Amino acid sequence: MISRLTGKVVERKDNTVVVEANGVGYEVLVPSSVFQRLDAALGADGHISFTTYHYFLMTPSSATPVLVGFLNELEKEFFLQFISVSGIGPKAAVRALNRSIAQIAQAIDGGDAAFLKTLPGIGQQKARDIIAKLQGRVGRFALIPDKAVKPSVPSGTEALKEEALAVLVQLQYKKQEALDMIAHALARKAAIATVEELLNEIYAGSTRT
Repeated sequence: MISRLTGKVVERKDNTVVVEANGVGYEVLVPSSVFQRLDAALGADGHISFTTYHYFLMTPSSATPVLVGFLNELEKEFFLQFISVSGIGPKAAVRALNRSIAQIAQAIDGGDAAFLKTLPGIGQQKARDIIAKLQGRVGRFALIPDKAVKPSVPSGTEALKEEALAVLVQLQYKKQEALDMIAHALARKAAIATVEELLNEIYAGSTRT
């Protein structure tokens, strides 16, 4: 399976990019929320590095390999959560994610079905299904501006704090601001075992203020 692709962007149209790597042109599907930021992600030589989701589009007579491209691991992780909802396949998810992942994650966490219905291909029932499946699980994605790193799961409170601090600093929060956010989250909920839980609690606290 192809998990990462680095090469030169030689063609782009709609939500598709062709990346040439080692003489081979790879067609990559890109959600609109990612596509809109391609220019900022391109290197001076026109090269880009995609984190990819690789799957096979099955038909009765064939299995066509498909690549979906993201600019970082957290975008891919959110995509995997999104397609875990029954009835939402990879192609439908690419089409639906035409707003920033942070906005979509915030809408899911807040139970905002009206916002989710504005996404292409998402009707009233599907919006309810998304909320039912993902509410309370995607809060950390609402902290993502454009670039982020995938949080890992260290052990011990100090290790959790250090890992969360590193994530928040890379998300462009000032160090002291991030430390305060972490301290307030742990004060509200001491029984936190993973960085994911800590980031979710930080986000939850930010929505209460």
